[in-house]
Amino acid sequence: MRATGLRLGLLSACAMIPLISQAAQLHVGTIKEPAKNTPMLLQADEVTYDNESKTVSAVGHVEIADDGRTLLAERVDYDQTNDKVTARGHVSITDPKGNVAFADHVVLTDHMRDGALSGFGSLIGKTGRLAARSARRVGTRVTANRTAYSPCKICNHPGQRTPLWQVKAKRVVYDQEKHKVQFKSATISVEGVPVAWLPAFSVSDPTVRYATGLLTPEVGNSTRIGYFTRLPIYVAISPSQDLTVAPMFSAKGGEVLEMEYRERWNNSWMWLQGSGAYNPNGGLAGSSGAQTYGHIFGSGRFMLSQNTRTGFDVAAASNNAYMRFYDISFLDRLTNDAFIEATPGRSRFALTSYYFQGLRSTDITSRIPFVLPRLEMSYIPTQNQRNDQRITGELNWKKPFVLDNGQLWTIVTDARGDAYHFDNPVSGPPRTSDATLERGTAYVALDWRWPFVANGSSVGHSYIVQPIAQVIAQPYGGNPRGLRIEDSQAFEFDDNNVFSFNQVPGYDLIESGPRANVGAMAEALFPGGKVEAQVGQTYRLKRDPVFADFSGNNGTSSDLVGNFSVKFPHLDITDRWDVDRGNGTVRRHEVYVTGSYARSSLQFSYVNLPPQVIALGLTSREEFNAQADVNVWRNWQVFVAAQRDITNNQFLNTEYGLGYEDECLAISLAYRRKYTSDIILGLPPSTSMLLRFSLKTGDSAIQPFSLFPRDVFALAHP
Repeated sequence: MRATGLRLGLLSACAMIPLISQAAQLHVGTIKEPAKNTPMLLQADEVTYDNESKTVSAVGHVEIADDGRTLLAERVDYDQTNDKVTARGHVSITDPKGNVAFADHVVLTDHMRDGALSGFGSLIGKTGRLAARSARRVGTRVTANRTAYSPCKICNHPGQRTPLWQVKAKRVVYDQEKHKVQFKSATISVEGVPVAWLPAFSVSDPTVRYATGLLTPEVGNSTRIGYFTRLPIYVAISPSQDLTVAPMFSAKGGEVLEMEYRERWNNSWMWLQGSGAYNPNGGLAGSSGAQTYGHIFGSGRFMLSQNTRTGFDVAAASNNAYMRFYDISFLDRLTNDAFIEATPGRSRFALTSYYFQGLRSTDITSRIPFVLPRLEMSYIPTQNQRNDQRITGELNWKKPFVLDNGQLWTIVTDARGDAYHFDNPVSGPPRTSDATLERGTAYVALDWRWPFVANGSSVGHSYIVQPIAQVIAQPYGGNPRGLRIEDSQAFEFDDNNVFSFNQVPGYDLIESGPRANVGAMAEALFPGGKVEAQVGQTYRLKRDPVFADFSGNNGTSSDLVGNFSVKFPHLDITDRWDVDRGNGTVRRHEVYVTGSYARSSLQFSYVNLPPQVIALGLTSREEFNAQADVNVWRNWQVFVAAQRDITNNQFLNTEYGLGYEDECLAISLAYRRKYTSDIILGLPPSTSMLLRFSLKTGDSAIQPFSLFPRDVFALAHP
């Protein structure tokens, strides 16, 4: 018996299996096969049923869906006796995870799970492609012969269809469950040119976010350790654990093994990092003979209960110069601690022990004290706690006047009152009860500006220059004894606040006394950007004690401060400076330049800071940093970077290199020079060459954690 139909929609594939004798029951819809939990659906232009040979043929725009899998073809024949589906003509098969396979001819069994394919091609993830002369699929494994694989996007233009890099192999096994692609007798080609042959290797498919495997290797040459190779390996232990192992082999520096372990669980985590080195040539502090070194970094936080935790931070090295010798870290002071902490409510209890290690040539670790232990306790009751209040009221009146010649006069009056209530005053005479403080102040100010505006010869060009003078009349005082200073601690006198009536930030402290702010502003406006400049200075009848000696604003006249800036879409320049009022020298000078064009960029900075601005006890700082990335052709870039200490008239670091990067390949060659030295620790200046090569496996893949950041340090617990 034969039956035919035209464009049967969503016909049950059970009609293709044991119900051929019931062809009269076929209709538009679905019929569930008793042996299956879900129906197989068929759609085609024409379906022919042959009851005698027990075959069903679907012709024209055939679509079969079964258990999350979809098959498309021009013709499909089902042999009920052998439980075999044969598909021909533009065949594609999509699995439940979205992977797509293409073939010219397919023979499938077991509900399209297994089968043989000729003229095979497969899409893996978003960008992965696998092509082969023939392939066989059994379960979740696809074995292909004479294959080509690449995760790179392929251009549709004629003559440009060769992927940037690909792997050709005699045999490939793709395990869809483990997301692994295994290659046998493989040749790696870049731009169609073979560059390496491997008897066997495997990679994760582009759908994998992290997986065990080799990270980007490093090959280079250094004057300290000679030629070296570093091969980091990432190990994905579990979703909450991973490990990175990086052996390094060098000609003059021996062998180094670096390891890093990370784990998280519940509300706790641990991070350990260490290394060991064996150098048969010595090399540190002028020593000779074989030497061994090591270091360990790490942190851990462990929750004992909802309000109690314990933890540690560790940072130690066996030799003061070891980590800098191998470029592991440039820290010169290491901190170790172990603690237990409880935070019930708003109170806190902490018991901490510390051990410090100094790596500077002048450090004597035996003279650095241990802290065994440090006890911290703070008790803040939930009731009857310190309860301070402040209320501030301010009334401001402003009236501008514009004269016929363009002068702008603005009269400003301001009256302000503050009332404070403290449970415990911070200073002042002893009190046995609550304390209150009141403050009232007012000022009258006159702001004068005279802008001169000129239009340029081109449309959209204009120029503005305006002198500025502000006179403020205000009584002295206004900061009573016993006032809590909480929001006025950080003060920096610069171009941002020189024309403020009150230059002190916050509400606690206020500026007082008669004073004047004078200066000028200039601005050039263009259709695509602008250029600005400003200069200003403050004058007083007598100094205001609210300003510190190093602030630049503590005398009867302040430093001269200003800025110059250029703002355009591809160019940004900022120049800020502070000129000493006494001798005219530049106390602080900062220049920042950022430029970009297409894929090229330039960054430059110059910093000149006095000791007071840097840190306690440190000398002044004057240096520049520059970095340029120039796109020379397509995806090729040249990069240059330099850091120079102007105070000591020497370079600190320089780097030059050439790199290439696109969506699936990254390669760079860099030359580095470090000019600093430490004779006592045996660290002379060094030069190194570094080659990095990375074959990316797809846009969706996330690179594993970078192993051993070169300035890593143990985290201090809050």
